[in-house]
Amino acid sequence: MEGKNNMYSPKWSKAKKHLKSFTCESLKDRIDFHVINYRKAHDKLGRAVITVDKKEVLNMCTITSDIALINKESEIRHKQDVDYDVHNYNQNLEIGIQAHNLVKDEGIFAQYDFFDSLEQYFKSPIDKSLASTDMVIKILSLIDKRTGKRTLKKINEAIKNDNEVINYFYEIRCVAEGINIHRVLSNKNNKPKVDD
Repeated sequence: MEGKNNMYSPKWSKAKKHLKSFTCESLKDRIDFHVINYRKAHDKLGRAVITVDKKEVLNMCTITSDIALINKESEIRHKQDVDYDVHNYNQNLEIGIQAHNLVKDEGIFAQYDFFDSLEQYFKSPIDKSLASTDMVIKILSLIDKRTGKRTLKKINEAIKNDNEVINYFYEIRCVAEGINIHRVLSNKNNKPKVDD
């Protein structure tokens, strides 16, 4: 939880252009990235969205994430039989970080998580991004033009263990590149189904 900053707000168009420049040619016109800020929100943050064929596939909403974080922190405190103590900064920080990691593992991201991942992705070599445990970074690396067909074929078995959204982006990339991976594309959570 690096910080609820809005660092990309004034620079989003430049960051988006940079991000789109990494997108593979076969998906360049199908995948898009959006940042929606809510002026009346207390932190002026909103959501970041990845769309495929103009349909939202990954919605990273700050409000949804914050609610999940509060619930997860409460759940952790209940399991550990620990009351909230406003003066115990270290304990609160530790529980907050633990809750944030658990929520991200569940695929719930805030807009600021997207920006943190984006910054890391821009600074990392593609092989490091492909091996990342950060779901957003892994998705971006799967649609990255630097990830070639040989690499996509090589990670077929390993990627099956990843979460459903990661598999979805892997599958649409493989289909777009004409790589036969012998899978049935899922259509859970209203994700667009891609035909072979």
